[in-house]
This record gives sequence, structure tokens and C-alpha cells, in this order.
Amino acid sequence: MGELRSLPVPDGLEGERLDAALARLFGFSRTRAAELISAGDVQVDGAAAAKSDRVHAGAWLEVVIPPPPSAPVAVPEPVPGMRVVYEDDDIVVVDKPIGVAAHPTVGWTGPTVLGGLLGAGHRLSTSGAAERQGIVHRLDANTTGVMVVAKSEPAYSHLKRAFKERTVDKRYHALVQGHPDPLRGTVDAPIDRHPSGDGRWAVVAGGRPSITHYDTIEAFRAASLLDIRLETGRTHQIRVHMSALRHPCVGDLLYGADPTLAARLGVTRQWLHAVSLGFEHPSSGMRVSFSSEYPEQLARALDKVRDES
Repeated sequence: MGELRSLPVPDGLEGERLDAALARLFGFSRTRAAELISAGDVQVDGAAAAKSDRVHAGAWLEVVIPPPPSAPVAVPEPVPGMRVVYEDDDIVVVDKPIGVAAHPTVGWTGPTVLGGLLGAGHRLSTSGAAERQGIVHRLDANTTGVMVVAKSEPAYSHLKRAFKERTVDKRYHALVQGHPDPLRGTVDAPIDRHPSGDGRWAVVAGGRPSITHYDTIEAFRAASLLDIRLETGRTHQIRVHMSALRHPCVGDLLYGADPTLAARLGVTRQWLHAVSLGFEHPSSGMRVSFSSEYPEQLARALDKVRDES
């Protein structure tokens, strides 16, 4: 059984579509609201209604919210192409390939960094949620590069605190369309889920503070190679901020990239790579840094756009 929630339609929503009213009142996306209506989990004054029906002030809305799905569990399995860069008693640093998520999530059925490490016999911290043990930060499934995972409980606490206090140096390279103006700058714009509810994120007033610094390394005719440093670590942060500047990462079709340029360069995902990660080691206190070279697809695309210029 789900949770039953009910409340009257306020005057300010008089005449709104039912799905829009639900989204406003309960904090759902329009897509989620429509799903609940279609499933018969919404009643207006005790009767079923369609998502396009208009609501009236004072009408009583009743919504049954299903319980959240159970968190998935990491499946220990080999992850082809995932390479361990460094390991000691506290941390393991990996070079994450394309098509690998950091940890299991609802809806993701592919390989994960966590599952790959467990499958290779690595002992990891058990702090945090069971489906993300040892994971202290994430990369998108199709963003490649260097990533650290905690093995000991003190290391987990230390690294989580370091990420929260923004003392970790996270650097990425991104090939973006066009030429950012100015060539060096900072994007300080809050990020939250896209109002459409389609899985994207967006710059949204009232979202979580998000800060991205970028610097142009090299400019080409059709694109620019940027060095990017993150102060915060929001979901899709670089992709959202570059799209907001109208210079999306090459190949990032979800955020408005030109598919013809991606096809010409042979890019099948966003051109975005975590090139280095620096932090204070949990045990020694020494500053350590790890790096990752471009994977073959990104290197070839960079050579091609450079040759075209």
C-alpha cells in the first residue's frame, strides 16, 4: 500500500489541468503526476479524472503515492576496460570506461564501478547506503575518467568531508561546440531537475548552488577544448552549465548538441573526461593526485576537429 495524501485545490489553481495542479501541490514532475493519474491513484472529489481535466478551487484531491522501489544491490561482476590506477589500505582509484555507472540505481541495468570492484575481490568501506558502499563521488555512466572509492571506514568519512568542504581538486576536459566568450570564466548558476520531468537537469531558480570554472585550452573552427574545475558536484553539472552557455559538450544530444557534428567526429556520447583528481590522503595527510588519459574515441575526435581547423 502507498501513502494516501489529500488536500483541497487552492484558489490560485482554479482552472489548471489536473496533472499541472498535482505537480504544483505535491512537488511531482508533470510526467510523474500523469503516471499516477493513469494508474488510477488520483481522485477528484472521490471520482477518477483525466490528466487534462480542469480542476476547480475547493475540489478535494486524493493521491495514493506508491512506496519507492527497493534500492538495487551491486552485482559483483567483471567490468571490461575498468583499470585500477592506484590502491592501498584506504582507497582504490579507478579509470572508469564508458557505459559504466558509479553504483546501482533504479532503472540502471548496466555494469557499475562498485560491482566491478567487488567482483575483482576488493574490500570496500561499508559506510553509507548498501547500494553505494565506498562510493564518495560519481561520474555519469557515459563520462569517463578517474574516480576514487573508499576502502576503509575512516577513508570514507574523510573523503566525504573533503568533497563537502570542496577541498578536492576535480578537473575535467570537455570539447564543447563553438567558442565560449569570455574564453575563461565561471558559471555560478543553481541546478535542479528540469521542469519537464524527463530526466534532464537544468539551471533553475531556487535550485542547489552550483559553480563551474572553465578555461579554454585550444580553439578550433567548430569547437573548443576546455579545462574545467568544479567547486560543487551536482548531477550533470558540467553538461548543464555548458548547455546554459549555449556551448554544449560535443555529442551531448540530451543537452542540445548538434548531432551532425558528433557524427562527423565519430562521437557517440558527450565529449567529457575526468582528467585528474587531487585530494589529501585519508591516512598520510599528503596531497595526492591521479590522472587519466583520453579514451580512444575522444582522442580520435579531438585529432579530427584539430585537423579540420
